[in-house]
Amino acid sequence: MRFNLLRENEERPNWQQPENIVLALSTIFLGVIVGFSSLLLSLLLEVVEHFFLHYEETAKIPAPINTLPIDRLISVVIGGIIAALIWWGLRTKTVPTVSIKKALSGERMPFWQTTLHVMTQIFYVGTGGSIGRELAPREAGALLAQKWGNLLEKWHFPKLSADDRRLLMTAAAGAGFAGIYISPITGMFFSVEVLLRKMTLRTVGVSLTMSTIAMLIGSLVKGFQPYYILHDMTFTLTSFIFILILAPLTGLAGGFFRRFFQWAEKNQTKSKSILWQLPAIALMTGLVAYFFPEIMGNGRSLAQFAINSQQMHLVVVLVCGALLKVIITVLTIRAGAAGGTLTPSIAVGSALGAVLVLLLSFFLPGVSVGQGAILGAGTLLAASQQAPFMAMFMLIEITHLNYSALLPLALGIIISSAVSRKVLSKS
Repeated sequence: MRFNLLRENEERPNWQQPENIVLALSTIFLGVIVGFSSLLLSLLLEVVEHFFLHYEETAKIPAPINTLPIDRLISVVIGGIIAALIWWGLRTKTVPTVSIKKALSGERMPFWQTTLHVMTQIFYVGTGGSIGRELAPREAGALLAQKWGNLLEKWHFPKLSADDRRLLMTAAAGAGFAGIYISPITGMFFSVEVLLRKMTLRTVGVSLTMSTIAMLIGSLVKGFQPYYILHDMTFTLTSFIFILILAPLTGLAGGFFRRFFQWAEKNQTKSKSILWQLPAIALMTGLVAYFFPEIMGNGRSLAQFAINSQQMHLVVVLVCGALLKVIITVLTIRAGAAGGTLTPSIAVGSALGAVLVLLLSFFLPGVSVGQGAILGAGTLLAASQQAPFMAMFMLIEITHLNYSALLPLALGIIISSAVSRKVLSKS
């Protein structure tokens, strides 16, 4: 990623120029409409979860533990069948959808097909499918920004440069994330670190402004409550010793996790085989969820389960949960499902961090299981996504961490990112 916050001429842009006025107004407008798109996707998720699983997801109850086991099984299987039919139709019977990266290269995102594609992602996660739900609001944001740019040209507004149009699309993708997870800084870093890979005053200003507006709109449904609940907020000096042990392990795991995801995406089912492969994986998910509901969804429930784990006998459960989450999520993507990998990475990292704390509790009594889980989540997320800034601020924002977590988390992210690069360089 290119850092250039102080040297470019855009450090002092002339905001009286017509194209800069259009860029500023577009930033505000897109922040509002992308925020509302994220809000609507949040409501869709709640409706699907209530109808299929008869529960309301919260930080305290992130998994449908009170839903009958047979209902959990039926829910995810039906969800897999319906999602498979929709994705098969989108990929074989109509204009195929376009990824954000391809859209940034100039390809057109078909409006209705992308809208249905986005809603299907949320639907499948809501029924219990093991996949991240953060890709959907990002694609919705990029779609809206692309259509907005086309409207500006149609209405003969002052023409934006190709770089500014790309900036609006990446900022809108990050804003979609911010509107779902109430995390504007994370949304900004997703835009400038992951997609645009260019950090200047202009890119940061546009992205952060748009993400903040979208966050405010999204909070009308979600409020400002933490996404994960951590009770032990004060990290001690012992956490530095713990992170030196944990970070190389999560860096190694994160590197392999990324390679697994890349393999699944490269070999993803695009043909009619999705009609049996995705329902088969949904059945596998449902059979596991019959006994272990934390496997369902985007990984939030497994991560919170890891944070709350206190007994040594849960080590085996957490290890099995992490392995199953990796296997089922990778196979879900391979079978044709679309979705994100951020929150599954957090779930796996949380489980690994919690396990290590439980195993080392006699030697490192100053680190709680919850703190270990959060450190594991942040370090594995950074390793699997190759985005250290985004990973760090995502954990800070969605968990509401205080300042004592900054240094051990930053140190761990540096180590895990370096280790994961070694793993990925050998691929």
